[in-house]
Amino acid sequence: MKEQNYVILTDSTTDISQAIADEINVKVWPMQFELDGLAYRNFPDEREMKSDDFYDLMRSGKMPKTSQINVVDFCEYFSEYLEKGLDILYICFSSGLSGTYNNSLIAIEELKEKYPDRTVISVDSLAASMGEGLLVYLAAQQKNKGMGLQELAKWVEDNRLHLCHWFTVDDLHHLKRGGRVSAATAIVGSALNIKPVLHVDDEGHLINVSKVRGRKASLNAMVDRMVETYTNQYDTVMICQGGCRQDAEYLAGEVKKRVKGVKKIIMGNIGPVIGAHAGPGVLALFFYGDHR
Repeated sequence: MKEQNYVILTDSTTDISQAIADEINVKVWPMQFELDGLAYRNFPDEREMKSDDFYDLMRSGKMPKTSQINVVDFCEYFSEYLEKGLDILYICFSSGLSGTYNNSLIAIEELKEKYPDRTVISVDSLAASMGEGLLVYLAAQQKNKGMGLQELAKWVEDNRLHLCHWFTVDDLHHLKRGGRVSAATAIVGSALNIKPVLHVDDEGHLINVSKVRGRKASLNAMVDRMVETYTNQYDTVMICQGGCRQDAEYLAGEVKKRVKGVKKIIMGNIGPVIGAHAGPGVLALFFYGDHR
């Protein structure tokens, strides 16, 4: 097999653990967040802040802020690998949720003069959290089978809209802060124990699809959606949570019970960059389906 002289890079909004990143040989850029006046980086090994501690701080009333990767950081990030003679496939956080992708394109243009013999391709995942993570995971498997850089970039573009995202949150007020629901919806919904069922659409935006009454109903509704669209072309499923492990275990059990063809479920934590906008109790289900 011809030597593959490129690396897959991504960002920590994938919410994949360091163990998974090591397993698939992918490098993860730790995005920044701010909490209580202090800046942190969202490393996959949670070295600067554990996700459980982050959600405990949010429950105590602390409100985090996040920032996208800027052009200067991208130039530094990419140069580390270009200096080693490696080409780059960067699989990026959804352009529907952040300006990070556009910044990556500006950085690539700036680097062309310095590294004329190297190739850097940035692909908009149109995905978030472990939806982005599952896309990266599957892409890494294709690379390990021998797929080249250009072919893999096209594979990611061709397959990204099969990555299905289903979310629910425990507290509507965090979605209100991010402009996802109105103040009235948050107040009334909280009083009536209404839980949203959300997904990421084909443009990479987080969309409120339906509402149900009660937490367990929202978890079951996510599995209902999976039953409708799941295809076992790729039989790995990812589930991640923000401070609600028992609910994540319940969700995994329902997937095993109700969805045929699932061979592997990878459980993970929703990190601070995604969790800042969804709050404690966020729970998400990701799989490869026939459409989003």
